[in-house]
Amino acid sequence: MTATEGLLVPPGAGRVVEAPAQQVTFKVTGSHSRTASTFEVVVPPGFDVGAHVHTRSEELFYVLEGELDVLAFEPKVRTPDNWQRWESSSGNRVVRATPGTVIVVPPGCPHAFANPTDGPAKMFFQASPPPDHERYFEELLEILSTGGPPDHTAIEDLRRRYDIEQLTPLKHR
Repeated sequence: MTATEGLLVPPGAGRVVEAPAQQVTFKVTGSHSRTASTFEVVVPPGFDVGAHVHTRSEELFYVLEGELDVLAFEPKVRTPDNWQRWESSSGNRVVRATPGTVIVVPPGCPHAFANPTDGPAKMFFQASPPPDHERYFEELLEILSTGGPPDHTAIEDLRRRYDIEQLTPLKHR
């Protein structure tokens, strides 16, 4: 691709990385953009990414299909169990995001998403700067593809390498 040509990714195109816990389609990578990596993510029923925070990354989520519980605020208290009960000093609480909902997460802001429904949800996800989340997704889905309960130690090590401070555990059915 030259500087005078853009990138067109048709519907259904992109490299797919899949595990029982998540399906991620890479739409725009660091080789195409200096500002952000872009993904389409299918979030299965029961998946909970766990509350976490980045010191450098900025993220944007756009719900395309289904419903997700989402958090994007600093809670009064960071309890290590259930982020769905967190509340901010200004009264913000977890929101049920439906199609068309946009969530922007600046660096330093705790955030999470979970699919509490019986059907899959799909979201557009953008992470800046690239390519950290590309590498993170590849390695995370490799860990989750082993079947059975997630290896929390391996996930914790992975997240530490990619600027992710895990506040509550990742869970999936």
